[in-house]
Amino acid sequence: MNKFMPVSIALALAAPFCAVADTPSNTPSDIQGLRQEVDAMRAAYEARLQALEQRLMAAERVAEQAQASRSAAASEPGSISSTAPPPASQVTAAASSAAGGANAFNPAISLILSGGYTGTSQDPATYRITGVQLPTDSAAGPGSRGFSLAESELGLTANIDPWLRGVANISLHADDTVSVEEAFIQTTSLGHGLSLKAGRFFSGVGYLNPQHAHTWDFADNPLAYQAFLGTQYGDDGVQLNWLAPTDQYLELGLELGRGRGFPGSNTGRNGAGMTALIAHTGGDIGDSQNWRAGISRLATKANNQSLTSIDVMGNMVTNAFSGNTSVWVVDGVWKWAPNGNATQTNFKLQGEYLRSNRSGSLSYDVGNANVPGAYRAVQSGWYLQGIYQFMPSWRVGLRTERLNPGRPDFGTNAASLANSGYQPSKNSLMLDYNPSEFSRVRLQFAQDRSRQGLADNQVFLQYQMSLGAHGAHRY
Repeated sequence: MNKFMPVSIALALAAPFCAVADTPSNTPSDIQGLRQEVDAMRAAYEARLQALEQRLMAAERVAEQAQASRSAAASEPGSISSTAPPPASQVTAAASSAAGGANAFNPAISLILSGGYTGTSQDPATYRITGVQLPTDSAAGPGSRGFSLAESELGLTANIDPWLRGVANISLHADDTVSVEEAFIQTTSLGHGLSLKAGRFFSGVGYLNPQHAHTWDFADNPLAYQAFLGTQYGDDGVQLNWLAPTDQYLELGLELGRGRGFPGSNTGRNGAGMTALIAHTGGDIGDSQNWRAGISRLATKANNQSLTSIDVMGNMVTNAFSGNTSVWVVDGVWKWAPNGNATQTNFKLQGEYLRSNRSGSLSYDVGNANVPGAYRAVQSGWYLQGIYQFMPSWRVGLRTERLNPGRPDFGTNAASLANSGYQPSKNSLMLDYNPSEFSRVRLQFAQDRSRQGLADNQVFLQYQMSLGAHGAHRY
């Protein structure tokens, strides 16, 4: 279309002059009238030319955004990229926006509604993980019994200009409180495979951590995440990612943050309270299989961090930890779908191994005894799960997991905080029905042996509904 546009305009502008040349005789009034008509036609063509230029610029912006989206999608293993031009509907919409459409600056808005029923054989109020110290505000455990509104999510996203986009995810909690889950800006055109993010976001360590709760394959996160990452680690800071220009998918990431959440704490220091190094690679195996694997290290600092634990007398006590924590995460995912078509049937095998190393000082029972002492703990945990879609809209999944609390060194507090050597475990079975990509109903059974000597039989009935414009999920 662009090749013929200048020729068409030139012919249109030349037409009036040809008509004048063919006229054998003209009176002065006729000549003046023809000049006025030529001037009017020239003004009209100039106006149309400006409109066409605006539409062309809008179409080019859409093409650039589409190319950026295809590049981002192609960076994940198993994705399919396309070099086809943007649909005409996108070009038309962009042209309307360029012309001053009423919705030109409105962000895409989505709302995830979630809720359900939880039943447990043990009291959730006394939930703990034997051998692991959890933060006093920990969200570990099955949650409250009975019917409840689970965490719902309000999302807003939009391109700010050709160089930046903005994202905000607001969490609406069952206790009528509101929190900012994510709020960040991200570059769209740094080039050279680089992407920079700044604000509040979920860390990219591991596989599950960057994902929002409504994308999990089970109603809860694994025990290792609850014990070592406070269920899910998010922070305020910056993230730099680099996607290698290779056929083999390879992405490296660096994060610097405030360290505001467990396993760190808001120390109020000028420097970074959190650093993270992330590496992921993956690719396709034929037409029906693809995989991704990675290794990450999260390092945090804590100052008088409140932790709860059980002492040798079986009492719940609050301790205060100051020191450093590093968490290593090794993750792997393998997916199968016949000829790459996952709509009918598919299978996903997923697993992660987490290893936490904490060292510093621990004040035992700060409200009463308040005895300081050295503290060092090396603890680990893993989970393995498989999800099988056996027919359209129906999936079944099984997850098994275990923790190894190790043998922490409590220094002078060893007599008060001795470890029994018990290894918590949990097994879960789920079945979900997805009438469409916007709705899901899930039934999950679990036997949780996090508490030594007690088996907690849990049942979850969960619904998740997506309203509005919601972006594609991660690999």
